[in-house]
Amino acid sequence: MIIGLTGGIGSGKSTVARMFAERGAAWVDADDVAREIVAPGEPALAAIAERHGSDILKADGSLDRAALRARVFADPAEREWLEGVTHPRVRERLTAHLQRLAAGPAPYALLVSPLLFETGQDALTERCLVVDVPEATQYARTLARDGVGREQVEAIMAAQLSRRQRLSRGCDVVDNSRSHAFSAAQVGALDACYRLLARR
Repeated sequence: MIIGLTGGIGSGKSTVARMFAERGAAWVDADDVAREIVAPGEPALAAIAERHGSDILKADGSLDRAALRARVFADPAEREWLEGVTHPRVRERLTAHLQRLAAGPAPYALLVSPLLFETGQDALTERCLVVDVPEATQYARTLARDGVGREQVEAIMAAQLSRRQRLSRGCDVVDNSRSHAFSAAQVGALDACYRLLARR
């Protein structure tokens, strides 16, 4: 069984995913796959460099993700172009990862993705779990973690579904706005539920 795990930027998706992994769940992170498909030698990176020039690359030939992010979130047309290049490749590679995980020993697997609903990746899952925090918490965590400006955080959040929209589409919710123990207790209950559903 594949569980989609999503949440807005700064919600703590990876932290919650690790809690499930500690209980034996397998997982693949769409952000990791998105980095894989723009690694040196990948066709997507060549397309990005052709469009934006070599100044979008670091000295070692890898993608300057911060520079690209600043460009695409300042121009909706550029973001749309980039998504057209990257999203199909991410989905193809995610599908291959999930097939391998489904054949493995874990009781269930997580597809961790910030854009689970926006990109239609929820179609690859049986259930969807939303990691939820207030929007003010998203702002504060992202500003502290990523070293980006408030305008860029606002642009990233505007490109994602609203908190209300995500919650309306999720089957399950983890409130990750309080302590680690509070979140872990919710994960424990959901882990038991998912194991039962996977056996059925």
